[in-house]
Amino acid sequence: MPDPKFADLPGVRLLYRDSGGDGPAVVFLHANTGTSESWTPQFAPLIEAGFRVIAFDRRGRGGSVPVAETGAQPGSVGEDLAALVHHLDLARFVLVGVAGGGFQALDYAAWKPEQVRGLAIVASNGSISEPEMQAAYKQMHAPFIDDTNRHFLEVSPSYRLTEPEGLARWIALEDHSRAQRQPLQPLRTPNTFAKLATIRARTLVVSGCAEMLAPPPLMRMWAAHVPQVDFHEFPAAGHALPWEQPAKFNALLLDYLRSLAA
Repeated sequence: MPDPKFADLPGVRLLYRDSGGDGPAVVFLHANTGTSESWTPQFAPLIEAGFRVIAFDRRGRGGSVPVAETGAQPGSVGEDLAALVHHLDLARFVLVGVAGGGFQALDYAAWKPEQVRGLAIVASNGSISEPEMQAAYKQMHAPFIDDTNRHFLEVSPSYRLTEPEGLARWIALEDHSRAQRQPLQPLRTPNTFAKLATIRARTLVVSGCAEMLAPPPLMRMWAAHVPQVDFHEFPAAGHALPWEQPAKFNALLLDYLRSLAA
């Protein structure tokens, strides 16, 4: 994985990782948990396939430190991404978001459609403000969900049983992510069905069938409002789907990326 670099952007000293090169750019947004290192399983396969791969730690997560002297706090992920895109002089790119990163990827794709040539949303409830989605979130919400250890919610039982080393690494990344104890950044504007309908990019949507936070039926509710969607379900995968099933996810993502150039 590329060594971290830092960009001094409005309101933040942002840690990012960039493979460089002149291949088509793919930008990854990590979940409310984790950091840019959550995408470690994706970097090498995409680089080998000729893509430029970029990921960053959200403001207040991992190594990205808020700087109140240079900008309002907490800012938004979308605005930080826009500033990084300008810093790196990116033209168009594919945007990939998992879980809470999926909220932000939808937000950005609707805000900057001219920049987003492709969109992939993985294991995400979309943070949709529509009443029917809010009712669905409430109906699905278990009484223990806010108090249990995060890995019981986000990593599938199959993965916890068969991959103890991977689980330990995931938990370490989660601890590193929250070390600054900063608030999560909000969306720029609420995600609504009408907003999703404006997304122009062809969108890959991927859900895990062992998912406790964004199961396939919930994801299909919001995905139905995105004009161009290709929906996939992964048996036995949980909320940390790209981490749990990297080979299968990477193959699907690479097929999608190559199809954009066809």
